[in-house]
Amino acid sequence: MNLSFQKIIRYEPLIHIFFWYMVLFFPYVKYLGREGGYPIDFRHELLALLFDIIPTYLAYFWFFPYKKKSIGIPLFIAACIVIAIIYNYFDGYFHPGDQHPQTWKLILSSLVRYASLITAFFALFSIKEMYRKQRVIENISLKQHQAELSILKGQINPHFLFNTLNTIYSSALDKDDKTADLILKLSDNFRYILVEGQQDAVSLKKEIRHLKDYIALQKERLADKVSVDWFEDIEDPDAQIPPLLLISFIENAFKYSGLLKGKNNPITIQLKLNGGKLYFYCENSCKDIRKEEVDENWNESGIGIENTKKRLQLLYPNKHELRINSKSPKFIVELQIQLL
Repeated sequence: MNLSFQKIIRYEPLIHIFFWYMVLFFPYVKYLGREGGYPIDFRHELLALLFDIIPTYLAYFWFFPYKKKSIGIPLFIAACIVIAIIYNYFDGYFHPGDQHPQTWKLILSSLVRYASLITAFFALFSIKEMYRKQRVIENISLKQHQAELSILKGQINPHFLFNTLNTIYSSALDKDDKTADLILKLSDNFRYILVEGQQDAVSLKKEIRHLKDYIALQKERLADKVSVDWFEDIEDPDAQIPPLLLISFIENAFKYSGLLKGKNNPITIQLKLNGGKLYFYCENSCKDIRKEEVDENWNESGIGIENTKKRLQLLYPNKHELRINSKSPKFIVELQIQLL
């Protein structure tokens, strides 16, 4: 739609020139160079063209855009009559004696001619207005789209932050050598959210690094309660992807795995990119977990799977497939996106 509108704007002067060229030379085609038995005078045709152009562009640039039509209509009609009278006066110089038509007939003929030309330009004006309004609607839609995406991806999970800080605090009390590395990973995690997360797209390798940092922090927090099996096969690490698009699924896996009893509860994550198609798979156990056991902070915070679904709809309409199987004992997420 925008491309069509741009073409109209770009070529509009040529459209005008061609139109008036046709108007100027139409009498030569119609009368074969002789009007009423005498040769057509080119100066006369130029005069007629000038008095055709004046009311047409008066309508095009003033009357059509003018909002107060109750005032504009009588003023415009009066202006057209005055223009026709002035044309009648000058036209008399090109008609010797009785060959000159009666004044009222010439004025009426001029008004009919003006109406025809103005109608043609009204069609052009209407097309431009239609595209202009469409552009306004598209711009508003785009801004709403960007605002919604910004809201959906800009949320930070305070539950994750508090638990990770507690883990780092405990590590610091124990004078654990891993404390500095945990602080660095947490710092990188939030730098990514606050800086890269505000971009429209990031490289896949950056997104993967963020996911791995998040996983490392969660494994440290949950100690030996979870066991993560990570697999990746990336054809192009520089392929672009919206930031923070996959984190909610991994976050969800740790949420439920952290509630399970026992040790080394498995989480399987696979990430593949081949031929411009991204494939993501995440699986975790969720057996014997009742809904009331899930910490309400987890349910009310974070980007969340529902928000991710909305982002996918906005970013990749008809270009993604998301399947979620939440039936016990496994919670499985499969996502395919056509990036290119």
